[in-house]
Amino acid sequence: MTTHDTLMLVARVCLVAMFPFSALDKVLHWDDALAQADSSFLPGGPVLLIGAIAVETVAPVCIVAQWHAVGAALVLAAFCAVTALLYHPFWKHGDLWAAGASVDRGHFWDFTKNFGLVGGLLLVALGTGIA
Repeated sequence: MTTHDTLMLVARVCLVAMFPFSALDKVLHWDDALAQADSSFLPGGPVLLIGAIAVETVAPVCIVAQWHAVGAALVLAAFCAVTALLYHPFWKHGDLWAAGASVDRGHFWDFTKNFGLVGGLLLVALGTGIA
């Protein structure tokens, strides 16, 4: 394995390492995760939650193993984008720039982190475009 190959493997692991732990957290704290899933306008909280656990478990393995990595990265990117839009509405409470505690500020940073992951996952799926 070349240095480049090793660094690419490390990059893939770093990019997706949080997702299996997030899936495990959903399993271990099912009721809390279900309450969050039910907080959106989408019906079927348990089905959404099982789908999220499956995506967060299978897609990272595919990306690290480079087995259907493009499809897995696109699925995980879509998952991150939808999650950001549905569950981190930083525009909702109007206190983003308020002094002191702010509900929206936490959502803002989670929203932007999710879209940072979307960008990284799209790079996995599409390449960097750098020759």
